[in-house]
Amino acid sequence: MTVSTLDPNTALVVIDLQQGIVAYPTVHPAGQVVKHAATLAEAFRRHGLPVVLVNVTGGAPGRAEQGRKLDALPAGWADLVPELKQQPQDHLVSKRTWGAFTGTGLDAQLKKLGVTQLVLAGVSTSIGVESTARQAHELGFNVTLALDAMTDTSAEAHDNSATRIFPRLGESGSSQQIIALLDSRFP
Repeated sequence: MTVSTLDPNTALVVIDLQQGIVAYPTVHPAGQVVKHAATLAEAFRRHGLPVVLVNVTGGAPGRAEQGRKLDALPAGWADLVPELKQQPQDHLVSKRTWGAFTGTGLDAQLKKLGVTQLVLAGVSTSIGVESTARQAHELGFNVTLALDAMTDTSAEAHDNSATRIFPRLGESGSSQQIIALLDSRFP
């Protein structure tokens, strides 16, 4: 669980840290996950690197045996948590699928900025974060996963993503390890 390097053009992508999602019961306390993600966002902004805040505003079409339909959401459900302190320069991406790339234009937006690496954080580890990590890897981005800045509703699902899937997609580490690399690379 060690991050070895960050590219000069690295962006932070924070998945689904929004009012409706963080209200669900999670394996790791949502407050700690939000705190670590917010600390990462502050560090990326301090170094002039892009911050992408992703929220989910509905569900993909199609039937599923499990899961909720996200069609009629209550007011404020998709609002980002205030701890992220969204800034005017941040990029907001609203999605209707698990991954942040499908139908959002995120790939083109990142490539226009010259981004070659993504640091991912958010909820749920095995759904939104893993789907986005898989898509990023397939699109040619280097992927880093901030494990203490993510959680899931299932310990088994979180652990499966962290131990079996993520090592095949990129590198994992703590938010502090990532910030230390940022601070050493971009003084």
